[in-house]
Amino acid sequence: MRILLQRVERAGVSVDGETVSAIGPGLCVFLGVGKGDSEDDCAFLADKLLNLRIFPDGAGRFDRSVLDTGGEILVVSQFTLYGDCRKGRRPSLTDAAAPEEANRLYGDFVERLARAVGPRVSTGTFQAHMKVSVVNDGPVTFLIDSATTGRKVTGDGRP
Repeated sequence: MRILLQRVERAGVSVDGETVSAIGPGLCVFLGVGKGDSEDDCAFLADKLLNLRIFPDGAGRFDRSVLDTGGEILVVSQFTLYGDCRKGRRPSLTDAAAPEEANRLYGDFVERLARAVGPRVSTGTFQAHMKVSVVNDGPVTFLIDSATTGRKVTGDGRP
């Protein structure tokens, strides 16, 4: 599972000209689900995202998380995060999970965030053609892949 995480002043999603979601200061998260991803990946990335200290403290250092700041979170499904552009001119998307599985894990990930921050979590529309607007703050952008983090997961699925 992969997330492209951006600290934002504001972000929003529209579908067919209608605003679906909009947030103020916080995080815009593009989530890609790959073949073989599981609830363990959701748990790991949700915890990482919620506790990652990428907001400035009074001295301007990265020392506060989205939980500390009370920021909002916008999660947008993004299967193209699994696009492989190494060969040819057309990206291969064969490493992305099938839509049914991706939607299930996308929902699990969003639910984990919502349990932690409640109504401060918004989403795009799964499998829709979305227009996403982002005003990146910094810019601060991180790519996190649950398969390459060296994470250790306990038997109950918690990192």
